Amino acid sequence: MKKIDIIAGARPNFMKIAPIIDLINKCNKLSFRLIHTGQHYDDNMSGNFFKELQIPKPDINLGVGSGTQAKQTADIMVEYEKILIKNPSDICLVVGDVNSTMACAIVAKKMNIKVAHVEAGIRSFDLTMPEEINRLVTDSITDYFFTTSDIANSNLKKAGVNSKNIFFVGNTMIDTLLKHMPKFDKPSFFNKLKLSKKNYIVLTMHRPSNVDCEKKITRILNAIVKNVNNSPVLFPVHPRTLKIIERINSTFDNIHFTPPMSYFEFNYMVQNSKCVITDSGGITEEATVMDVPCITLRDNTERPETITLGTNELVGSDSLKIASALKKVFSENWKKSSIPNLWDGKAADRIVNHLVDLV
Repeated sequence: MKKIDIIAGARPNFMKIAPIIDLINKCNKLSFRLIHTGQHYDDNMSGNFFKELQIPKPDINLGVGSGTQAKQTADIMVEYEKILIKNPSDICLVVGDVNSTMACAIVAKKMNIKVAHVEAGIRSFDLTMPEEINRLVTDSITDYFFTTSDIANSNLKKAGVNSKNIFFVGNTMIDTLLKHMPKFDKPSFFNKLKLSKKNYIVLTMHRPSNVDCEKKITRILNAIVKNVNNSPVLFPVHPRTLKIIERINSTFDNIHFTPPMSYFEFNYMVQNSKCVITDSGGITEEATVMDVPCITLRDNTERPETITLGTNELVGSDSLKIASALKKVFSENWKKSSIPNLWDGKAADRIVNHLVDLV
């Protein structure tokens, strides 16, 4: 029986691998080894996801922890190489665009192990983004490309990828969202803050380009506060970002800073919000499927289908654009949206079916 290494290291990865693991467990033609790189190591950032999404305990945890881009990537490569030297696999399946994705793909490829990339072909065309570098490097050495959209297919073909190696399967993150939607859970602070459905905003920011400059994050937060009609804003903030905000000599009325939430809690908050403001790519996909207006604090996106079809709009860090977008939200004038093709909860089925044929 052919063995697949499934690589996960950061919070978004877990949402993407969960349905794949579930289906491989039901398949008698494939086996897998779950390798957690340890890129995210906080319990709210990874541990809770294993419990909620019913992901089995990793077979191997590389335990690399935090560090600079180079150190983290290097540590993952060194530790994964040790594993493959002792016990190689037949396919290394990587997901998304984090350091773990690129690092394990490079190691596997150099050891003549086939690489399969879930969420291949997405592009922001912004080389200042670390994730874009990870995408480009990973796809340049990938053997089997599992894509989420026709746009991703087109990007790969333009880069010279043979069409026979591109498999348009849909979005496994949406598989997870649709499967677990009935389990979404109201956080304990919901009633304490006297929140009500569709009368609050969810905010997430984590990109260094937004949070590392005190003037910029101050400008963004002030623009939000001034244009939400006194509605509460829930900001599950990373401890590192909170330290930056605490240095700012300003108060932000109506913004409630909360610790990172579990998957069930966070998606409950998004599903029932007036809108979500974010600089995350994955949240734009989830908001599109849940038909929640999404304002993205970026100048570009690797998921353009969330704009052309979905609920997403780009505003960057421009205060006027933020104000304009929020005005449309509160005037109930947000654009009508639809769900992209094959975002139907069956992407993992297609992936596993292809993997059976490939190995």
